[in-house]
Amino acid sequence: MEPSQSQNETLPISSKESRVNRFKPIWRFFLISNLALGAYIFAQARRKNSSIADNKPAKKEEEHSKSETEADVSSDAVTDALVHEEPPILPIVAKPPKVLDPIPEDQQRELFKWMLEEKRKAKPSDPEEKKRINKEKAVLKQFIRTESLPRI
Repeated sequence: MEPSQSQNETLPISSKESRVNRFKPIWRFFLISNLALGAYIFAQARRKNSSIADNKPAKKEEEHSKSETEADVSSDAVTDALVHEEPPILPIVAKPPKVLDPIPEDQQRELFKWMLEEKRKAKPSDPEEKKRINKEKAVLKQFIRTESLPRI
């Protein structure tokens, strides 16, 4: 009876290994099918691009043959060539920047005073931010006290 017991008993296999071994053909099938699908998509895109490029010279040849024979070219071939024609790329012209009138000194001073008030209202969260705000307030005070302001 011992030989029959040894045949019934198998080595314990972890559940992960058994799943991997069970689904190995399925994973291979999915991998191969995904690779084939990707190759098909890239081949279609390349074929489309090459057909668009091929239609441009073909159109010129059709015009030459049409001027010589004028009867053999069908209207479908001409419309297909026209459909694939790309519009010409026009250069982009940049508009010159709009020059604004300079801001009067009175308004600049008012603006600097408003900025100073806003800086005073600000509540810094750490000492570094407080130092930065104090430096900005000092610069604003200098601008307000000067006789002539820089042009903005």
